[in-house]
Amino acid sequence: MSAGRDDDAQGAGAPGDAARPKVSSVLFLCGMNAIRSPIAEALARSLLPPTVYIASAGVRHGERDPFVDAVLEERGLSLGEREPQRYEDLEDGFFDLIVTMAPEAHHAALDATGTASVQVEFWPMPDPSVVTGSRDQILDAYRDLLGRIEQRIRQRFEA
Repeated sequence: MSAGRDDDAQGAGAPGDAARPKVSSVLFLCGMNAIRSPIAEALARSLLPPTVYIASAGVRHGERDPFVDAVLEERGLSLGEREPQRYEDLEDGFFDLIVTMAPEAHHAALDATGTASVQVEFWPMPDPSVVTGSRDQILDAYRDLLGRIEQRIRQRFEA
């Protein structure tokens, strides 16, 4: 494994890590860029300085999820007209940090970056789309995910 990679989910995001270089560009990567990574992108844009370039993508094609829009709107955030995009379709593939949020995304990032000088961190996150029940129960699962992602972003970037 090359230097700069962090496969340990527990170690990723530990605040106060003096050896961790400053990040100027972050990619959040999940399965379909429909739930986890767009939530992370929207939150990061609201929490990190505007000088940090932030993007998100998926390893497969996905469709926009209306529950994501609903929970982001509760926080005063929006994805605008943004549609899910695939990792391989990104115009700029260079990032200081790639945060993966699903096992398939983590493996894809490691395969794609090879020996490149990029940090890859795995932040495993639950998939709220598997939750069944009432609309409120489903929204609660999405809110829980949003809270988990926000906590990781604040820990990792001390935001």
